[in-house]
Amino acid sequence: MKSLPRCLRFLLIVVGVALIELPVSASHAAAKDTWSGVERIVAVGDVHGDYQQFVRTLRAAGVIDRKNKWTGGKTHLVQTGDVPHRGPASRKAMDLLMRLEKQAKKAGGFVHALIANHEAMNVYGDLRYVHPGEYEAFRAMSSGEVRDAYYKAHVERLQSNPGPEGPPAFNASNRERWDRQFPLGYFAHLLQFAPGGKYGRWIRNHNAIIKINDILFLHGGIGPDYVALTIPEINNRVRSELGDVSKLSGGIVINPEGPLWYRGLAQHDQEAEEPHLQALLNQHGARRIVMGHTIVAQAVMPRFGGRAIFIDVGMSAFYGGPAACLLIEGGQLFAIHRGEKLPLPTTDSQPDLLAYLKQAAALDPAPSPLAKTIASLEAKTAAE
Repeated sequence: MKSLPRCLRFLLIVVGVALIELPVSASHAAAKDTWSGVERIVAVGDVHGDYQQFVRTLRAAGVIDRKNKWTGGKTHLVQTGDVPHRGPASRKAMDLLMRLEKQAKKAGGFVHALIANHEAMNVYGDLRYVHPGEYEAFRAMSSGEVRDAYYKAHVERLQSNPGPEGPPAFNASNRERWDRQFPLGYFAHLLQFAPGGKYGRWIRNHNAIIKINDILFLHGGIGPDYVALTIPEINNRVRSELGDVSKLSGGIVINPEGPLWYRGLAQHDQEAEEPHLQALLNQHGARRIVMGHTIVAQAVMPRFGGRAIFIDVGMSAFYGGPAACLLIEGGQLFAIHRGEKLPLPTTDSQPDLLAYLKQAAALDPAPSPLAKTIASLEAKTAAE
């Protein structure tokens, strides 16, 4: 990243907001990131603004009731990030997670809302993927007055510091373009997600990677550049950079090999990626790694004989995928697919994987989005 996102530069210049470093507090630096002896884990992938699908998934997993209250008892719910962007109801989904964090803690359970690339993008002001409905969710009675104030400051800045060609014509057409560029609710959204805002602080309170029992959970993966880092080192770097945007350049948050972005474990040839995966698991004393970020198929998908599990099923309306998640009970792995509990294959057996995918596909409305994956696997099996 050579410079700050345009909208964040705009905010700093126009309103004179000094976005100074927000240091990671002692409680953040010592935040717990490892748990053991957990009997039941539910892991949900990318939500992308689809509150209804998120709720369906949580209900099917038995962690909330019809009133969206926690019923998971001592279950650990892991949401691997990418709650915002691409859909209109990100704020509702985050507010639900905030409530569930408190309710689960009282019941002896836990909610882990992990930091992912789209959470981070909102914090540092990259709003390329914001759905118009997200701005609408932040619209209030004062939104018009707030936008007017920002526009006035924008005009005054350009008039006092014109470029070589002079200031633009601030006529009705100019104002219409401004209003289209900055819809009502835009500035409240930007400020609430900033490092010191309500949602920015909430995001920065969380981890990017955790370990429960012998399983790592994170959003994207970890590339070779960061395989030697410990879990606390990764989390502290992510939180520190999100508190001070000047640290982003060259940092872990925006690096394609970092935990918010890496796709190698999902997309690279398994034989070629195998040494890296094993080095990663050995580094953290883990047996498996669970990730979102990349849709391998529109179902929970194991790779590397179940040592890597991908839970981004494209559940949001943007992708058209199912309400589905990973369930781990007593060390056994299951997929909850459209409300049904299916054993998840944890070997390299292609017949077992085919049987699982066909079970999942039978639950989908026809034609199942898994049909191509199944056909490809059948062809590969026949060829071998």
